[in-house]
Formats: sequence, structure tokens, C-alpha cells
Amino acid sequence: MGKAAEGSDKVVRSGFWYVVSNVLLRAVGIITAPIYTRLLTTSETGYANGFNNYVSLITVVTCLCLIYSVGRAKIDFPDEFDGYMSSIQALSSSFGLIVLALVMILVPAEGMLGYSKFIIFLLFAYLVIYPSIDYMQYKYRFEYRYLENIAISVIITLTTVLLSVTLILRMPEDRGFAKILGTVIPSAAVGLWCYFNLWRKGRVFYRKEYWAYALKIGLPMIPHGLAMIILARIDTSMIQNMCSNAEVGLYTMGYTFGTLLMFITNAIGQAWLPWFNEKLASGDETAIREKNMILMKAGCFLTLGFISVAPEAVKLLSDRPYWECMKVVPAVALGTLCQYFYTNYVNLELFEKKTVMIAVNSIIAALINTGLNYIFIRRYGYLAAAVTTLIGYFVLMILHYLSTRVLLKKDLYRSGRYFLMLIMTIAAGFGFACLYDTIWQRYLAAVLVCAFLVFIWKSDIIQFIDWLKERRRKA
Repeated sequence: MGKAAEGSDKVVRSGFWYVVSNVLLRAVGIITAPIYTRLLTTSETGYANGFNNYVSLITVVTCLCLIYSVGRAKIDFPDEFDGYMSSIQALSSSFGLIVLALVMILVPAEGMLGYSKFIIFLLFAYLVIYPSIDYMQYKYRFEYRYLENIAISVIITLTTVLLSVTLILRMPEDRGFAKILGTVIPSAAVGLWCYFNLWRKGRVFYRKEYWAYALKIGLPMIPHGLAMIILARIDTSMIQNMCSNAEVGLYTMGYTFGTLLMFITNAIGQAWLPWFNEKLASGDETAIREKNMILMKAGCFLTLGFISVAPEAVKLLSDRPYWECMKVVPAVALGTLCQYFYTNYVNLELFEKKTVMIAVNSIIAALINTGLNYIFIRRYGYLAAAVTTLIGYFVLMILHYLSTRVLLKKDLYRSGRYFLMLIMTIAAGFGFACLYDTIWQRYLAAVLVCAFLVFIWKSDIIQFIDWLKERRRKA
């Protein structure tokens, strides 16, 4: 088998297993959610979830976003990749230790952020080790070692559930803290394993070339990461301030359902990115253009199918008072599709090391989303937040397209067709939403739309099936 065919097979295999593992892991989360709601009060759940939210927010700064340099470094330092990974890990953890020391000096004895000083210490100590999991998983991803990558996720997920439930039952007087420990201990243990394995293979602590390379790509991504957190989470805060906690609950539930699609699209993206970088480095833009078009069409199919069955899924997985949240799902799912599309341009910007562009675009989109929320949530309630988020992600796609087309002068994708596909999918998705109260009409419409898309895309579908058969025969 030739190298090109072997590479394609790796993409197919890794993509399949990433999708399967992500769906299964998400299923574990859905299945165990009722367990936690029965073991914890709403206050205890908020206490534990608040800790996780601070981890997501602060890690954007403490890890210096060096992870974004890994894909390109695999191309620029192919024979020194292990050394590069151990070096940026050392930079990240060293900065994390400095932040930890400063926080411990500055935090008052009674604590801060609603947590004791010990919890604050635990939070920032955790952030020293936690990024090593991402470094190891990114390393595996770009080496096509998907089974090891998936194993890390499975181990963390299962041990977190088992340990959290055990500690909650054994610490009835402090169950919120028990839930935090149940989350931190398994990830910290795996993080230490990743840390020492990355160090053992690379054995490079400091190399000026590596640190300068990683910081040049990573630092501009810090405002990007913060802006994306705002874009994803500002809705909830604004609904709480302008509407009511009941509407926050409905929006949060609907948003959670809507982003289930992201576990599949992210898995596809994880498998695609290493192959994309390799092909772009070798100058094979035709292969990228052809295969990417197929993936984008698959994303449209998945999104429409997801939206069409959303009412039944919501009713199956939630109580009747929450059924109203199904109205949020279409806009959120379509926003996820916009993310899936614009990631193509982000990948190109990362390859060209133009991370400042990414940060500027993200900040603009976050500001637009916040402004639209301020105008429309007050008038139309929590449903407006889902639509404004969709608009924010669509604007972000346009911004990234303009960055690559105008500033980078790159015309890698069939962008005209992408925008047409996306607009058609958005229109069909909202059409399905109008039929949420009539199940048979909705499914009939879904079948007709999918049949139409199969008809107009039949040549691409046949080509893709033939390609899979060829890869299987050669394998």
C-alpha cells in the first residue's frame, strides 16, 4: 500500500474511533447525570461546577495556549518533536508554578471566589499538571495513535465517575468538596503520568528556539480562548440578569442538548487536522479540497438529522417541565455547524502561524454576540440568546474566511459552495423547528430534504463510497 493510501486509511480509522469514543463518553455523562442530581443538592452541584468553570477559564492563561503550536511544530521539528513537547510542557508548568506561588501570597486567609484558601491552592496546583493531558493527547493525535488517545479519555471519564460517587457517599458532610476531589484526583494522576512520559521521551527543559516558537503562536491565542468562553457562556449570565432563573434553566438544558452534535464534529476535526497539516505541507491542496467538501456535506446531513429528532430526544432524556427547551436546540446545533465550517479557516491560519488574526476575529464575534444579547434578550427572552449565538458563529466564519482570502491570500476551499450549503442547512433547520409540534410532517420533510440532498450530491457520495471500498481492498 502506498503512503498516500496508508495515510487516508489512518484518517478513516482514527475518525471512526474518535466519533465512537466521543459518543460513548458523552453517553456516560448523560447516564450518570441523574446519579449526581440525586446525590447532590443544587447548591453542592453549583459549588463543584463553579470549580470546573474556573479551571476552564484560568487554564487559558496559565497554560499560555502553547497547545496551538503543536500541529505546526510536528512539521517544523519532525525529528525533534519529542524534545519540543517536553520543552513546551516545561514552559507551561513553570509558568503555572509561578502563578500558583503568586496566588498563594496574594489570596487572603479566608479564600476568594467563594472558595477556601485550600481549594484555591488545589485549583492552581491542578492547573500546573492538567495541561500535560492535552499535550499528550495532541501528541498522540498528530502521530495517529488514536487508541492511546482514546484510552486516556476513557480512563479519566470512568475513574472520575467511580471516585466521585464513592467520595460523595463517604463524605456526606461535604459533598460539594467530594465532587471536586472526584474530578481532580483522576485527572491529576493521569496528568502526572503524561508529564513524566513526555519528559522521559523528550528530556528537553529549556531551548530558546522552542520556547520562542511556541510563545509566538500561543500568546495571541489567549484572548481568543477568553473570547470563545465569553461567546459560549455570556448568554447564561445575561439571561439570568434580564429574565429569570427558570429561563436560565431552560436555556442551559436546551444548549446542552444542542451541543451534543459537537462531540461528533469535534471528533471528525481531531482526525482531520493531522492529515490536513501533512497534505498542506506537501502542497497537495487538491486532496484537501476534495475530501474537505465531503466532510462539510456530511456535517450538513448530521445537523439536519440531529435537529429533526431533537424533540423526541428531549422528551426521552428530560422531565416535562423542560420540554420547552427543545426550541433552543435548532439554533444551537446550527451554531455548532458554523463552528465546524469555520474551523477549516482556523486550521489554515494556525498552519500559517497567524494566530493574531484568530484572536482578533474571536474578540469581534464575542463583542457582536454580547451586543445582540443586550438588545434582543430583554425583548424576546432566552430564545433570542440561541439565535444571537448562531449569528455570532456565522459572523466568525465570515471573518475567518476574509482573513484567509484577503489577508493571507489563500483560496484553499470552495467557499462559495460552503456558504450556500450552510445557508440552505440553516433554512432547512429552522423549517424543521417550525414543525416540532407535528411529528409526521417533520419526519416527512426531513426525508424529502435528505433525498433532495442525496440527489444533488450523488456523485460525491458515490466517489466517497468507492474511495472507502478501495482503501478497504488495499488494506
